[in-house]
Amino acid sequence: MVKLYTIPSPNNGRSLLCTVLWVSILITLASAAAAAAANNVSYDRRSLIINGQRKLLISASIHYPRSVPAMWPGLVQTAKEGGVDVIETYVFWNGHELSPDNYYFGGRYDLVKFVKIVQQAGMYMILRIGPFVAAEWNFGGVPIWLHYVPGTVFRTDSEPFKHYMQKFMTFIVGLMKKEKLFSSQGGPIILAQVENEYGDIESVYGDGGKRYALWAANMAVSQNTGVPWIMCQQYDAPDPVINTCNSFYCDQFTPSSPNKPKMWTENWPGWFKTFGGRDPHRPPEDIAYSVARFFQKGGSLQNYYMYHGGTNFGRTSGGPFITTSYDYDAPIDEYGLPRLPKWAHLKDLHRAIKLCEQAVLNSEPNLLSLGPLQEADVYAEPSGACAAFIANMDDKNDKIVEFQNMSYHLPAWSVSILPDCKNVVFNTAKVGSQTSKVEMLGFGEKLISLGNGFVDHINTTKDTTDYLWYTTSFHVGENEEFLGNGSQPMLIVESKGHALHAFVNQKLQASASGNGSVSTFKFQSPISLKAGNNEIALLSMTVGLQNGGPFYDWVGAGLTSVQITGFNNGPKDLSIVDWTYKIGLEGEHLGIYKADGLKSLKWISTSEPPKEQPLTWYKAVANAPPGDDPIGLDMIHMGKGLAWLNGEEIGRYWPRKSSKHDECVQQCDYRGKFSPNKCSTGCGEPSQRWYHVPRSWFKPSGNILVVFEEKGGDPTEIRFARRKTTGFCAFVSEDHPTFAPESLNQDGTQDYKNNAIAQLKCPINTRISTIKFASFGTPSGTCGSYTTGDCHDPRSISVVQKVCLNKNECTVALTEESFNMGLCPGIIKKLAVEGVCS
Repeated sequence: MVKLYTIPSPNNGRSLLCTVLWVSILITLASAAAAAAANNVSYDRRSLIINGQRKLLISASIHYPRSVPAMWPGLVQTAKEGGVDVIETYVFWNGHELSPDNYYFGGRYDLVKFVKIVQQAGMYMILRIGPFVAAEWNFGGVPIWLHYVPGTVFRTDSEPFKHYMQKFMTFIVGLMKKEKLFSSQGGPIILAQVENEYGDIESVYGDGGKRYALWAANMAVSQNTGVPWIMCQQYDAPDPVINTCNSFYCDQFTPSSPNKPKMWTENWPGWFKTFGGRDPHRPPEDIAYSVARFFQKGGSLQNYYMYHGGTNFGRTSGGPFITTSYDYDAPIDEYGLPRLPKWAHLKDLHRAIKLCEQAVLNSEPNLLSLGPLQEADVYAEPSGACAAFIANMDDKNDKIVEFQNMSYHLPAWSVSILPDCKNVVFNTAKVGSQTSKVEMLGFGEKLISLGNGFVDHINTTKDTTDYLWYTTSFHVGENEEFLGNGSQPMLIVESKGHALHAFVNQKLQASASGNGSVSTFKFQSPISLKAGNNEIALLSMTVGLQNGGPFYDWVGAGLTSVQITGFNNGPKDLSIVDWTYKIGLEGEHLGIYKADGLKSLKWISTSEPPKEQPLTWYKAVANAPPGDDPIGLDMIHMGKGLAWLNGEEIGRYWPRKSSKHDECVQQCDYRGKFSPNKCSTGCGEPSQRWYHVPRSWFKPSGNILVVFEEKGGDPTEIRFARRKTTGFCAFVSEDHPTFAPESLNQDGTQDYKNNAIAQLKCPINTRISTIKFASFGTPSGTCGSYTTGDCHDPRSISVVQKVCLNKNECTVALTEESFNMGLCPGIIKKLAVEGVCS
C-alpha cells in the first residue's frame, strides 16, 4: 500500500499534490528506464566489451534444476560474495520439452525466475542453450522421445534432429526476448552457447559432422539475440562465433581466430562421482594456479564448472552410474554451504586478479624468463598502471627469483600476483583462509515404517522408469542329478546394463551390476531349483542413461544372454525361449509416492517393519528437523532404490562401496598436473551415504517419506541429519600476503603491505565457543590433528582466546603486539588454530 501525504497550501493545495505525484512518476519512470537500458556487448581479440568498456570476468556454473528455487538467491549471493561477476547455466531440454510442444518451466525448471534472480543480484549471465549439454545428465539433456522420431540421428546432419533442435533453441531465445533478459534488452545475458564440446567428436560423423557444426553456428547467429555466441571445444567455430576452452588448464589455449578473445568455459574445480567409485578432490592451490596462469597468459573470462554442483534429483543423473550427489568438490557444496578453504582462497584470488584488470586488458604482455621453469608476464600501460604475474612452473622445487631488482620467493607450482608490479598480494600456493569442519548431525528421530531373444531395455521402457522385468518359466525333470546330490545349478547372465536382480521362484538369488566406466557385465550365481515348473524373473535396471560420446543415443541396455548349467544334458539356453516383459514397478504405476497414490493403497502399520526384504515399499511420517541447516537423508543401512519426500523425488540411493584396493590419499600434493584420480579419498567406503533433501520440501509436521527398496535393508535405521559447520581450522604463515581492498594509503593508493592475519568465522547465529588448539611457531599436522613444534609461543592460545571467544568472527594479526615474532630467528613462523562453533 502507498500512502500519499499532502501539505496544505493557502492558494492551491491540489496543485502541490499534483506536483508531488508528478515528481514521483518521473522518478519511477526514470528508474524503470535505467533498469531496462540496453547494453551493447561486443568483443575483440582481448576481451568482451560491454558498453565500450573491456571486462575481465569471473563466472560460476550453477545449474537451476540441480537445486531448488528456495536455494537460488542464496547460491547466487554466495557466488557474488566470492568475487564472481557472472552466473552460467545450461538449459536442460529434456526437463523443459517433456513431449513435442509440451513445455514445462515450473519448480526447479523455472528458468526465467533463475535468470531474474541473477539479474536482481546485479550479475551477468551466460546461457548455454546447447541444447545438448552432456553434463553427466540423463541422455545428455536431449529428450528421449526424439530418439524415436523416424530418421533421427543425434548431433549430425540429420534433418529431424536439426528441426527439433532449432525449434527448441528458437523457443528458448524467444522466451528470453519476451522477458527482456538479453543484455541487448537491458537483461543480464551477455553470452549464449550453441552445441557443446562437439569438436572432439565431429570427425566421427564424417562430412555430416562438419556440415552440422556449421549449420548450428549459423542457426544460432540467425536468432538475433544481440549478444555474442560461443561454442566450447569447437576448433573450427566460424566467425562471429567464439570458440572456448574446457579443461583443467587453459593457459595455453589459443582461439581459432586472432580476432576472438581467450575464454575458458569449464575449469573443473573437482570431479563427479559414480556409484562404486572413489571421492575425487582438487586442491584449492592447484585451481588457483590454473586460474592465475590463464589470466597471466591473456585470458579474459573464466568459468568454474561447477561452482555449485548440487543434486541429481529423481532420475536426472546420466553416465551411467553417476551418483545422485553432484557435489563436484565445488566451492559451494551440494547443500549450499561455502566449502572452506576452497571458496575463500578463490575469493582472495579473484580480488587480486581484479586489481590487475585495467593494466591487463589495456596493454600487451612483456614475457620475461626468470629461470628454466620460472617466468613473469608484465602488463604496463603508458599511463603508468602496471601488473605482473610471476610463475614457478616447477612442480617440485620452491624458487627465489629476481624481478625488477627485487627478490621473490615462489613456492613450487605457484603464481604470485603483483597488481603494482612490486608487491605480492596473492600467491596461489599460500592458503590463508580457514578450513570449516562440516558434519552431518542426526537429530535422533527414528523413521518408523508404516507401510525369443531379448528386447532392449531402453527401447522398451522409453526411460519412463529404471525398471524392466524379464520373466520366463521352464520345467525341471525329477531325474536331474542336482535334485538329489545337493549340488546347485549355475545361473549365468550377460547384460548391457546397468544392474540386475535375479529372482528364482520369487526369491532373490543374486544381484550384479557394471561400474562407473563399464556398464556391460557378466555374472554367475548358484541357484536353487525344484522338480517341476520354475520361474525366473530378472529385474533389469538402468542407472542413468549415456550422456555423451559419438552415437551415444544408440547405446542400449538390458539382457543379452541367459543360461543355466548343471543339467544332465548340458546347459539350458534361456536366451531363445519366450519371455514376458513388464515395464516398471506396480508402485510406480499406482503413484504411491504421490499424495493421491498414498490414499489409494492400504499400508500395513507396524512397529517392526520387514528387514532385508527385497522389492518392498516403505512409508514413514516425520516432523521437519529443527533449525534451518541443510538436510541429508542417511541411507547407509539400505540396499538400493528410490526415495521421495512429500511426492518430491529425492533420487536414486545406492550406498555402494568403492574398492578398498583402489588408490586413495591421506593428504594431497597439489603440485603438478591434476587428473580426476590424483587426490581421491573414500576407498572401501560408500560412494554416497547422504542424500540431499531441500528444506523447502518439508512441512512443519506430517512429512511423508516413501522408499522403494530393491535388494533389502533395515528401514528402521533411516535418519534425517542436519549438515552443520561445527568448527574451523586455520594455518597461516607470517609471510602470507594479506591485504584489505578498503585499506588505502593517505594518498589514496592501495596499501598492499598489511600484516598476515588469520580470519576466523562461525556460521550466522553461532559463536566461537572453544579454542581447542593454537600455536604460533612451527606447528604441524592437519585440521583436527595439529601439534606444536620445537618453536612455540606459549601465549598462543590465550592470545587467540582473548580476541575470539564468544564472537561470531575475529581477526588474529601475526604481529609483535600479539606474538613473540623473535622466536626461532631465520625460520618462517606459522599460526595454527582450531576452534569450535556452537
